[in-house]
Amino acid sequence: MEARPISTSTDMEPTLAWLIDGARSATSPEALTQQLCERLVAGGFAIWRAAVFIRTLHPSVFGRMFVWRQGEEVHVLDAPLNRVESEVFQSSPIPRVVRTGETIRRRICDPGCPADYPILADLAAEGVTDYVAAPLDFTDGARHVLTLTTKQAGGFSAVDMERIALLLPAVSRVTEVRVLRRTAVSLLDLYVGHDAGERILAGKIQRGDTEKIRAAIWLSDMRGFTRLADQAPPERVIERLNAFFDSLAQPIEAHGGSVLKFMGDGMLAIFPVRGDDSAIEARARALAAARNAVDLVASFNESDAAQPDGPLRFGLALHFGEALYGNIGGGSRLDFTCIGPAINLAARIEKVAARLGRTVLASAAFAEGLTGEFEALGAFELSGFQAPQELYGLPGEGG
Repeated sequence: MEARPISTSTDMEPTLAWLIDGARSATSPEALTQQLCERLVAGGFAIWRAAVFIRTLHPSVFGRMFVWRQGEEVHVLDAPLNRVESEVFQSSPIPRVVRTGETIRRRICDPGCPADYPILADLAAEGVTDYVAAPLDFTDGARHVLTLTTKQAGGFSAVDMERIALLLPAVSRVTEVRVLRRTAVSLLDLYVGHDAGERILAGKIQRGDTEKIRAAIWLSDMRGFTRLADQAPPERVIERLNAFFDSLAQPIEAHGGSVLKFMGDGMLAIFPVRGDDSAIEARARALAAARNAVDLVASFNESDAAQPDGPLRFGLALHFGEALYGNIGGGSRLDFTCIGPAINLAARIEKVAARLGRTVLASAAFAEGLTGEFEALGAFELSGFQAPQELYGLPGEGG
């Protein structure tokens, strides 16, 4: 049955035109939700609360909800992957809408309204009179959810329901475009790192498209991994690797570094000199991340002490220098990474750290100017380098 035309007094046309044009004035999901709701209210649609639930492609977050209330800024709620099966989530209307594609309406002000979702009681206590949860169907078959509530006497009118029917396709299209880009950004962040992801999205995708950067270089390796992989069940090996990488990647990112790649049980990261940063500031951030990582690994070992594999141990080489940063590879398979003598030197230093039983070992170029942070350990011959290299360790660390 064809919907009846809506009165021009509702002023829906400008909002629909804005959506069809891509909602260009909204540069973020929060801004899109905020501006859409404000436009609807200005056009005579008496919504009080609106929420857009978007399923995400992320290893730890199942979905994200953008919630707007009259007079408030949009706030974002994450639904962690481990809570998808929780009673709270499963007892909401959202899973049913995602599963069936139906629109769920509960006219709360009606004495006969079924109380089949716990959220209805909460909404009623806030004075809500009507609730609608409707599907946002994407062209790839994915389904997301828009919910709307009102405090209008008698709930949503017939005209309001027509407004919703008109709104859904336009909101679905503009949301799909935004979600696709956001998914691309998230996946690039996850697999190549935030900085490299931004460069790729900006068009830095030609093989050999590189630039020289100055950066503190982090190259780390888990100790005893070969024995662990040989003796422990595969599931335990993965568990230990994930705990190890968590303990290192979190402080790296927290201190402005970028993890470039995982190499078996090894990790390569950089702390580039950016903007007004000085070389010593980049090195200080890398050192702060290293100390944080040492503490996190120690905390993990305390919590994991009952396991038979022994404590996690690792070696970390810190160096500072120039490297080529960009696309390197063959044919249709590229890697966004760093190469150059500075990376090679860091790899050689990490081998010395293992030999000395040291956790953190730094080059002279890294330790320079970081007064009181390191102790000199002497000059060491490094494979592939003609001159011996002065190396430095953390004071009091024996192995």
